[in-house]
Amino acid sequence: MKTVLMSLVLLVLFLAGVLVVASLYFYDVAIKRSKKDFLVDNEDLKNPENNQEATQRERWDWLAGQTLELWQITSEEGLNLVGYYLAAGSPTSKTVILAHGYTSQGHDMESFAWFYRDILGFNVLMPDARGHGQSQGDYIGFGWHERKDYVLWIQRIIDKLGDDVQIALHGISMGGATVMMVSGEELPSQVKVIVEDCGYTSAYEELAYQLKRMYKLPPFPILPATSVVAKLRAGYSLYEASALKQVEKTHLPVLFIHGDDDRFVPTEMVYRLYEACQSEKEIYIVQGAGHGHAYGTDRTAYVQKVGDFVGRFIN
Repeated sequence: MKTVLMSLVLLVLFLAGVLVVASLYFYDVAIKRSKKDFLVDNEDLKNPENNQEATQRERWDWLAGQTLELWQITSEEGLNLVGYYLAAGSPTSKTVILAHGYTSQGHDMESFAWFYRDILGFNVLMPDARGHGQSQGDYIGFGWHERKDYVLWIQRIIDKLGDDVQIALHGISMGGATVMMVSGEELPSQVKVIVEDCGYTSAYEELAYQLKRMYKLPPFPILPATSVVAKLRAGYSLYEASALKQVEKTHLPVLFIHGDDDRFVPTEMVYRLYEACQSEKEIYIVQGAGHGHAYGTDRTAYVQKVGDFVGRFIN
């Protein structure tokens, strides 16, 4: 009997050790600030139907020719956060704050900056999220901590441009989840509209999807254990980082955008987000677009849809 009991205890300790190692590994892979090798040549991030390289190079050249102001703020935890401000060609109260995706940076939103500034006539702010670009931070917040950072960026815009400023938030992928998470906060009246493009319902559901797709593993028990690690190391759990719960609370108008061929953030998520939102809303599904490629798949229609929706709330 003692031998059986000892064997069971050793088995439990072994499995617990394996779980700890697995959760620490998955934290390092997904949440810790580090090079994300699993994104390199990831088939779920490609959009072979559309050749966007030439246009992207044009936008890089365009951004390189602009005069950007370097802005800095300090997060609640004391992190130095960096953003890049680009004034419109003519003085205006219309301003957009862009939110980039996972492992990206503010400058990578150059295509969106171009059409907001040169087509729609907006001032543009492109922050580097914590743990990205030139901003400090040793972890990725999946939009949850960033939502409070964006409240600070909103106030910085108001301080810069005055109380008459009109603000839109537009995010892609993790940035889309970020602006949805921001939308559920108590925001100044100057924030008028939200545009989210291919954001996920929650950090937990997105990582559960990737765990199954990449490793063929179920979320339990690895993901709950990883959530504990995230709470200890990064100050948030994967369960609380929910765009779905935040859009349920928002009073702001939201435009939901997603590609119908998105295999990185599954398209079904956008329908649940849309249904959860009780404020004024529209949904725009781009046929044939993979993850993050809705704009590149049909630029003309994308700019028209965003311009029309945002223009209803910002003069």
